[in-house]
Amino acid sequence: MMADGTKRELWKRGALTLAAAVALTSCGVLGGPDSGEKVARKFVDALGSGDVAAAASLTDDPDGASDVLRRTLDGVGDGAEAEFTVERADDSRFTYRSDWDFGGGRSWSYTTAVPLTYTDGTRRVSWSSAVVNERLQPGQALQYTPVADTRAVLDANGMALLEPQTVTVVDIESNTLATDSAVRAQLSRLLSRAVPGFEVAPPNPGAAAKPGERVNLVSLRQQDAAPIRAELAKIPGIHLSDQMRLLTVDRALTSPVVAELRATWESRQQDSAGWRVQAVERDGGVAGTLTGGDPPDGTALRTTLDPRIQHLAQQAVNTEPRAAALVALDATNGQVLAVAQNGAADKSGPIALTGLYPPGSTFKTVTTMAALQSGAVNADSTVDCPGTANIEGRVIPNENEFDLGRVPLHSAFAHSCNTTMGRLAVGLPADALQVQAREFGLGVDYLTPGLTTVTGSVPSAQTPAQRVEAAIGQGEDLASPFGMAMVAAAIAGGRAPLPQLIGGEPATADHTPGPLDPDHVRDLKSMMTETVRSGTATSLSDISGLMGKTGTAEFGDGTHAHGWFVGIRGNVAFAVLVVSGESSGPALDIAGSFLRPISDEE
Repeated sequence: MMADGTKRELWKRGALTLAAAVALTSCGVLGGPDSGEKVARKFVDALGSGDVAAAASLTDDPDGASDVLRRTLDGVGDGAEAEFTVERADDSRFTYRSDWDFGGGRSWSYTTAVPLTYTDGTRRVSWSSAVVNERLQPGQALQYTPVADTRAVLDANGMALLEPQTVTVVDIESNTLATDSAVRAQLSRLLSRAVPGFEVAPPNPGAAAKPGERVNLVSLRQQDAAPIRAELAKIPGIHLSDQMRLLTVDRALTSPVVAELRATWESRQQDSAGWRVQAVERDGGVAGTLTGGDPPDGTALRTTLDPRIQHLAQQAVNTEPRAAALVALDATNGQVLAVAQNGAADKSGPIALTGLYPPGSTFKTVTTMAALQSGAVNADSTVDCPGTANIEGRVIPNENEFDLGRVPLHSAFAHSCNTTMGRLAVGLPADALQVQAREFGLGVDYLTPGLTTVTGSVPSAQTPAQRVEAAIGQGEDLASPFGMAMVAAAIAGGRAPLPQLIGGEPATADHTPGPLDPDHVRDLKSMMTETVRSGTATSLSDISGLMGKTGTAEFGDGTHAHGWFVGIRGNVAFAVLVVSGESSGPALDIAGSFLRPISDEE
């Protein structure tokens, strides 16, 4: 596609070179009105502009030439370019050079000698398929075929995670789908054997079916298609075709990253695929290969996904009927270990990676670090935690208005005192929370090969009321599960890492967070440990080495809330979100289901 959006012509206009000598022939001077040179030039110009009708009209078999040239034009594809150059011409024959460019360094050049015939006072190209290429037999055309790189996509252990597999694509003609209820019923019965619950619905009544138009019904793995293929092929209007697709080796594996990895693999196929230019018959059968190259040798695409952690994460979110997501990272290097979300979440897209929600009290990790950085408090500073507080005109309550009185900051954090955090934030500069969030990776834009993410957004809070709301992860604060996993990773490792999904290809970012103050990191980790041992996350206190922060985030009219938990155990930093969870309880349950099998194995 050209920059101006217009479709690029398949073939570039041919250039003509002539010998310096001028020869006389029995039909006149070279270059005359009906000379071989003139016919050659017209024919090559027509080829160069992709004008099949014009080129065919210059031959002694317009129908045959049109068929072969049209099939060649279609067969080489929209991405090909060709330049045709007349090298020699007289009134009995001409020779022209074809220079094909299929992109990615895939090129092919050859010279063709073309006889001319002179009948009924007209000089024409003596047509055969050999006019296109001398190795073509009668009726054959050219076809360009990419040869897929069949190397698998690997997991972190070097085992195949996704691999190219043959799928059967099932299409049906639109008219049949629209008018034949018996066919729809038959298809539903057959396809439900391969895909339980599958039903072929009639098209939208207002949609007009175009002649020859097809509708894709489903793509089936070979083992699913084989038992029903023969019956499918007998159904009127059905079309079956086999294609190569990148599929998960474990068909039970589901993750938003699968689609991303597939798209990355497919885009890189343009560089890594082999290729063939083949001679094809009228029925599409391949008669032989004329040129091409094999896929290059090299290392398969290796991801950072840990299959054990991914499996546990998926099992954990599947225990929750509401939309839920879990993202786990290696805090030491930013490697993505697992990205999981359940079927309810899938309806809203890849929320684990790009869904934005108020982070609630999990954001108190940011608020507390900003307060520590300011020097106004330390972990042992005595702070007020009343049940409610009027802070610069903004009345803020604790959950159920619990009242701790005057306590150390670490206790206020562990019990998630909104009133304490609101008071701390009011004394900070307007951009303090925004700046601290970005040092945790929240609000940073990462360009990660194979992965599309949005971490979140934390605007500058200009008024005291805005700072109070922002301090407890409300107001305009937004974060994705991936973004909060980055926050946990930054705390775990003392610095926000660059995420990566494809091994050896870390993200680039619009901001590079620096190292965090190690004393403040130690204090924050201690507070997160206290949260699990004696604070709001005691339901997970049996899991050794766990530290974390719960969160409940109101949304809409304030009558409903999302549930969060961010945690760190060893080098694994993670975040759990339950949409409309109403409290942090469901997120804690998912975290427990995720972590306990790992803990039990140690």
